Amino acid sequence: MIRDLNTKKTMKNAFRITKNKYETALRVRIPGGCVDPESLMTVSKIASEYGNGQIHITTRQGFEILGIDMKDMQEVNKLIQPIIDKMDINQTKKGSGYPSAGTRNIAACIGNKVCPKAQYNTTEFAKKIEDAVFPNDLHVKVALTGCPNDCIKARSHDFGIIGMALPIYEKDRCVSCRACVKKCKSVSTGALHTENYRVIRDHSKCIGCGECVLNCPTNAWTRDSKKYYRLAIMGRSGKKNPRLAEDFLIWADEENIIKIILNTYRYVEHYIDRSLQKEHIGYIVDRTGFMEFKKWALEDVNFDDITIVNQNVSWSGIKY
Repeated sequence: MIRDLNTKKTMKNAFRITKNKYETALRVRIPGGCVDPESLMTVSKIASEYGNGQIHITTRQGFEILGIDMKDMQEVNKLIQPIIDKMDINQTKKGSGYPSAGTRNIAACIGNKVCPKAQYNTTEFAKKIEDAVFPNDLHVKVALTGCPNDCIKARSHDFGIIGMALPIYEKDRCVSCRACVKKCKSVSTGALHTENYRVIRDHSKCIGCGECVLNCPTNAWTRDSKKYYRLAIMGRSGKKNPRLAEDFLIWADEENIIKIILNTYRYVEHYIDRSLQKEHIGYIVDRTGFMEFKKWALEDVNFDDITIVNQNVSWSGIKY
């Protein structure tokens, strides 16, 4: 069985081809980075009984169970199935293990479940994207961060989704203490100033960090009930041209971001060079040009008036 192993199929089933002959490692995907204790116990059980006892926590918030004998892959798939069920991960065939290892685990910071600066529930949004794109073998990286602090390093991904708060100002609650103005100037972009004892917000400079809301003692500033996001695109590491993602959308909504991601998958399917072992999405954009990508990405997308769409995006970075 090992001699006839289809390495391409193995990798799509989330088992890694390792440097040790006949030995593999299982990549366990945890969408949004939030996992329950029972799933951790299952990972531990597989590592102890079928691996070498070691578990590597990946940079994408998953687990790699090391030192699994390739002959045990089917048994490991059976054991991992409860985690796949609990995480509600899309499968083409139940009991077959993870359906693909192309699109990487959708990573997220802890979000507003814990962090006061986070503008939204990152885990919930990550799960919606998971449901939309999987199963899929395309090499795409998505990360969600709750605020412009970007703890998840969203700008190193193909799609970096950064939470934004639209501040609402009630002037009758304001006591002109200037706490919001001082905080915005010291830790953010200086989008606030005072005129006639009232605070003025420059929307063009506001990045939606929410510091004004957090630091107002009288609740004169509140967050708009609608959730908004900044979408940065085509960041990457790698050999030839590592670079940070650049802004594509500002003040976008959740529904349109998911549409753009799905449109991008269709664009990649159309243009990908199948003669290559793996073609990263950013290199496809470089090859076709941003305008062609944008044509596909924005198909059937209708924005709110507040949304800013950058009509042209270019990237720099180190080039080898």
